[in-house]
Amino acid sequence: MNEEAQMYIDEAEEKMKAAVSHYESGLTKIRAGKASPAILADIKVDYYGSETPLSQVANVGTTDARTIVVQPWEKAMLPKIEKEILKANLGLTPVNNGEILRITVPALTEERRKQLVKQVKAEGENAKVAIRNIRKDANNTLKQLEKDNTITEDENKQAQEIVQKLTDKFVAQADKISEAKEAEILKV
Repeated sequence: MNEEAQMYIDEAEEKMKAAVSHYESGLTKIRAGKASPAILADIKVDYYGSETPLSQVANVGTTDARTIVVQPWEKAMLPKIEKEILKANLGLTPVNNGEILRITVPALTEERRKQLVKQVKAEGENAKVAIRNIRKDANNTLKQLEKDNTITEDENKQAQEIVQKLTDKFVAQADKISEAKEAEILKV
């Protein structure tokens, strides 16, 4: 295999890994009825004039399967954090006891579970489309290398077969991740 072709194959593999990993990390934000600090990961709080991630101004953890606890390092931040959690429209209501915020994650209704499964499927499709686009870009690059006489027709075919195998592998991974998340959501 030509070095340049191998370089593009490796690059495509890294991009596909990144697409799957991005998809997987995106799914942690989808609430499956269990309390998880990841639910609050995107919340930013005004901390002395700059938008700061919640995890940098407070300790966020869980006490049980249904409760998230947010303990700010400065008590003065409690009202701001509470306001931002409500503003994020996550369907969560924090309870402020003057020291910490307790957030009870409500059980999911059947209708909400179905909506979340649809969301997971849509995100899974987006991940697979991203993987296929990476394959398309890699194949176009390989064809260009063949046109430029950098690689032979046989090397191009061989490289495209490798890229296809990588595509199949990462699409299967995305499907597996989707199925696991759907099972987690539908589990009552």
